[in-house]
Amino acid sequence: MRDINAWQTEKENLAAEILSANRAIGRRIAVAESCTGGIVASALTDVAGCSDVFAAGFVTYCADAKHRQLDVSNEILETFGEVSLATAWAMASGVLANSDADVAVAITGIAGPGGGSEKKPVGLVVFARALRGQNPDDYFTQRVQFTGGDRASIRQAATMFALNLLQPAGDELRPSDDISLPAA
Repeated sequence: MRDINAWQTEKENLAAEILSANRAIGRRIAVAESCTGGIVASALTDVAGCSDVFAAGFVTYCADAKHRQLDVSNEILETFGEVSLATAWAMASGVLANSDADVAVAITGIAGPGGGSEKKPVGLVVFARALRGQNPDDYFTQRVQFTGGDRASIRQAATMFALNLLQPAGDELRPSDDISLPAA
């Protein structure tokens, strides 16, 4: 696991950079979080003056919350499960539908130490990024297998990945292949 103080500093600097970059282009951002439990929203709201850029944060830890708060259909949840490309995509879409954000990022995954399976192991985190007005078929989605870490380091790595997705440069991202990254 990385040094917590170094991670805090890195997270704070990245959050400030993201807010500044989105402010410069007049864009509002929002997030939907499951396995990160609000860490991404917290990082953004820790920056003074964030309210002109940060629109909303949804912590939807269970399937019912994803359904009620973000309009993720029960069909998607039952067919693909909570940790899936379809669910992350629907969460990002739900953020745009339920906020005035221009960019939405969704995170859902299995931080552990339990709860994993052969098909969905601990450390699997699925991300989606949606831009208002973008063709929904082009929303960025990606499965990331974070390796070599415990619950805290998986959540830290997922937070940093999600924050980076809020950069304006992310507008060019499209659905992507699965990848593996170190958690620690």
